[in-house]
Amino acid sequence: MAPTPTPPAAPTPGPAPASAPGPGSGPASASALASAPGPAPAPAADGRAGIDAGLVERLIAAQFPRWAGLPVRPVEIDGWDNRTYRLGDRMTVRLPTAAGYVPAVAKENHWLPRLAPSLPVAVPPILAMGAPGEGYPYPWSVRGWLDGERADRAHVEDPTRFATDVAGFVLALQRCDTTGAPAAGEHSWYRGASPAHYDEETRRCLALLRGRIDTAAATAVWDAALAAAWQGTPVWFHGDIAPGNLLVAGGALSAVIDFGTSGVGDPACDLVIAWTTFSGAAREAFRRTAGQDDATWARARGWALWKAMLVMTECLDTDRARADAERRVIEEVLADHERFRG
Repeated sequence: MAPTPTPPAAPTPGPAPASAPGPGSGPASASALASAPGPAPAPAADGRAGIDAGLVERLIAAQFPRWAGLPVRPVEIDGWDNRTYRLGDRMTVRLPTAAGYVPAVAKENHWLPRLAPSLPVAVPPILAMGAPGEGYPYPWSVRGWLDGERADRAHVEDPTRFATDVAGFVLALQRCDTTGAPAAGEHSWYRGASPAHYDEETRRCLALLRGRIDTAAATAVWDAALAAAWQGTPVWFHGDIAPGNLLVAGGALSAVIDFGTSGVGDPACDLVIAWTTFSGAAREAFRRTAGQDDATWARARGWALWKAMLVMTECLDTDRARADAERRVIEEVLADHERFRG
């Protein structure tokens, strides 16, 4: 009998960085879409949060023996909320890194198969749901592999068409049936709720960035977002429409991934990509196709401002290129407010 492997330490990653999770994951880094390019993300070393390929192999062997023996390897670029591994050539294994990300497992497993038929591009196909085991304390999932490259690393043939297709996806998601769907709240990191949830944090960022950005104009944008109260019918939102969650194949949008912050509520958070990624004709195409009223765009500017300021405050002394990229996003948001406030 083979010796029992020593279980890994339970995941204890500590606080998530400002870049995770949230609407817009910062500017695109290797795409013709980017208005404020930053450095491409570096591949993560295996073992973060006590999760490694060996653990995944043991979980698969114990719970899904039909897949035992398939090669397991970490994906090249990983997210923060979850560790993701290739399982063979056509599957992935996705494991949350901390308790705060666990609600997304059951949510995605339940809702993605129901949403998929109504959406214009692919979303992750759910194959199985795993249980805690082998020293790992959380549920996890097995999914089908989706071909394509992340939009921040891919060549986009026509940025204006791409922006139009992203907006079309957002609108299709909004049209999906909301019966029984999860209302915005803690599970969505309050995406789909009022940006007022982050008011204290935003005011702190404004104070920290005084002298580095136009804080008077930024305060006006934030106040306008809070004043533009959402009064619409709850609709589905993704919560993190960003280049890292958009897959490109053949130069065009082919899939949308990572619905961990999704839910039903205010869709303003899904418009943030207008400033973090699109510029010029692509931004105008996204705005025109997405539609939405002035109040929704005001709240969207608030979401974009909050996230960009938060990331900027946390990387001012450690990553000058990223801080400069976030500053440019802020400037785009402030200019947009000035353009449309009248």
